[in-house]
Amino acid sequence: MLLRHETTIRTRIAAVIAAIVAISVLHQIAPVSMLHWHNALQHLYYLPIVFAGLSFGWLGGLATALLAALSNAPHNWTTWTTSPNYAIDQLWEIPLFCAAGVLTGVLAERGRRQRAELERTTSRLTEVYRKLQDNFESMKRAERLFALGQLSAGLAHEVRNPLASIAGAAGILQRNLRLEKKDAECADIIVKECRRLNHLLSHFLDFARPRAPNYQAIDAASLFDSVIQLAAHAAASQPPVTLRQEVDAALTPFEADPELLTQVLLNLLINAIQAMPEGGGVLLAAGPQNGRVLIQVRDEGCGIGPADRDRIFDPFFTTKQSGTGLGLSVAHQIVEQHGGILSAEANPHKGTTFSVQLPLHRERQNES
Repeated sequence: MLLRHETTIRTRIAAVIAAIVAISVLHQIAPVSMLHWHNALQHLYYLPIVFAGLSFGWLGGLATALLAALSNAPHNWTTWTTSPNYAIDQLWEIPLFCAAGVLTGVLAERGRRQRAELERTTSRLTEVYRKLQDNFESMKRAERLFALGQLSAGLAHEVRNPLASIAGAAGILQRNLRLEKKDAECADIIVKECRRLNHLLSHFLDFARPRAPNYQAIDAASLFDSVIQLAAHAAASQPPVTLRQEVDAALTPFEADPELLTQVLLNLLINAIQAMPEGGGVLLAAGPQNGRVLIQVRDEGCGIGPADRDRIFDPFFTTKQSGTGLGLSVAHQIVEQHGGILSAEANPHKGTTFSVQLPLHRERQNES
């Protein structure tokens, strides 16, 4: 782009010089007696002068006017002895050359400034409109989350009590050594399914009533070590998966809840591992960005379709057969509690990158 701009400038300068030289040569080769032709050629100088003013501003217009006057000097000197009145008229034309170049350049620069200001205003209005749309979507999502949270909390409490009774009764049956094999297997199934349902209810409660963050100073490298260690057992059951971490040396400790942030990163890391059924690598990276902390989980998996990318943080939306659809929703909620942003985007070649942007320090609204 820059090279093309420089080429355009050179081309325009060459065109201006070529026009002035051509007019001056015609002045020299035309007979002195053909004053009407010389007068017409003299006025042709306005074309390159105006063009230079439009292209390069008032300085370019003034420089071109002076160049035109200098190029026409030999012709004026030749006609001074034969037609002094004509030569004087030609000399008086020089201030008009300069005025035309300066005025054209000033008007052209003003127009460019106005266009640039209009483009900046349009860009700002577009950004404001985008933010309004994002806020509107966030408000609608918050309303849905609140309604779902209230429903989830009510259902979880109503179901947990009878579920505990069922699990307790199954435990009593398991302790009866006289159970037949088939009956013992049924009791095992009941206990196992009760545990699974209780785990699901815990997710519901986490989503419905997340606890307030307990802010502490966090070192990104130590946080990554613990998260990778927790995710190692998930990677062990998959084809070969390499877990790597990169922490920018410029990143200082930041304030967040270590347990909640571990929950977020562990969820993202396990999702990344499960997205690579044929193996691959997962990168956990952190660094400063515009006065905030940027944490990314980048995988080489199958990726997320464009149609699903806008819905992955919605409650109960999942593409997994055994998923609850609450993991990413809870993670999104935790990040928002910290005043941050959780987003996902496709990698240029393969896989997905989840980005967590957090403030370096606890924000004021979190203290109130």
